[in-house]
Amino acid sequence: MKNILVIGATGQIGSDLVPELRKKYGNNNVVAMAHKSQPSEELMKGPIEFADANDKEALLRIVKGYSIDTIYHLASILSAKGEQNPELAWHVNIGTLKNVLDVARDLKLERIFWPSSIAAFGPTTPRDKTPQRTILEPGTMYGVTKVTGELLCNYYFKKWNVDVRSVRYPGLISYKAPPGGGTTDYAVAIFHEALKNKRYECYLREDSVLPMMYMPDAIRGTLQLMEADPSKITVRTSYNLAGISFSPKELANEIKKHIPEFTCTYKPDFRQAIADSWPKSIDDSQARKDWGWKHEYDLAKMTKDMLEKLKERI
Repeated sequence: MKNILVIGATGQIGSDLVPELRKKYGNNNVVAMAHKSQPSEELMKGPIEFADANDKEALLRIVKGYSIDTIYHLASILSAKGEQNPELAWHVNIGTLKNVLDVARDLKLERIFWPSSIAAFGPTTPRDKTPQRTILEPGTMYGVTKVTGELLCNYYFKKWNVDVRSVRYPGLISYKAPPGGGTTDYAVAIFHEALKNKRYECYLREDSVLPMMYMPDAIRGTLQLMEADPSKITVRTSYNLAGISFSPKELANEIKKHIPEFTCTYKPDFRQAIADSWPKSIDDSQARKDWGWKHEYDLAKMTKDMLEKLKERI
C-alpha cells in the first residue's frame, strides 16, 4: 500500500489530484499538504498537514510521521506571478524541489512526481509540434525554474537513482480551482465570467494559439506515468504532454454555442509577450510510445463538460 504526500494540494492540480489518489489508494493513505491557501472541504476529508515545503525539517517530520514513500510535489509560483516577483518564484520553485529531492534521496523514497511546463520553452524553440528534445531558452523566471528543475531531477536520478518523473504540462483547465496566476489561465477565467456575467475581457490576442489540456486528461496522464514500470521511462528530465491547441477566439466561439449571449473582447497585457514565446502545439510522441499516453478531450467535449461542472459549483 502506498503512502502518498501531495505538496501544494490546494492548487489547480492538487485540487483534482488528491481526490483521485484517495479514491485509488485509500483516503487515509494520501496526505494533503497546504501552506497558505485554505483547503476545500473535499481536501479536509482526509489527512492534511500545514507546512512550508521550504522548511526541510517540517517536510522530514511529515514524511517520517506518515511513512511516506511517494511524493507529488506541485507547489509553484506560476508564470505571470513569477514575473511580478522573480526572487520569490526562484525561492519557492527551486528551493522546495531541492528539499523534496534531498528527502527522497536520504530516505530512499519509492517515487517522486514534479511538474514541468511548456514555459520551459522560449522564443528560440520551434513553435509548431515542439519536439521532446529541443532548445530550452525560456523568457520568464517561471520557465527558468522549470528548466533548472528538469536538470535537477535528471541529476538526482543519474547520481542517486531517485525515481523522479515529470511531464511538461500545457495550459490546464479545471472547474475545481480558480485561476492561479498563469498565462494560460484565461482559459479558466473565461468560463467563470461566461457563466456569471456573460462577458469576458481577455488579456491575450484573439489569435494566440497555445497548447491546452482539460484537467481529467492531465490527472489521468500523471497517474499513468507514475504507475509505469521504471524500465519504460526513457526521459528523466520531463516528458512533453499534449492535449488540444486553440486560440481565445476559438474557445469563445465554442462557449457561445452553449451561451449565445456571451461576448468576449481582447485587451492584451504583459502576458501576451509570454504567450508569444511559447509553442502553439506539442509533439508528445515519446510519452505515447513509452507509457501509452493518449488524451480524450477535444475542444467541444471539454467546453461542454467544463460549463456543466462549473455551473453546479457556482
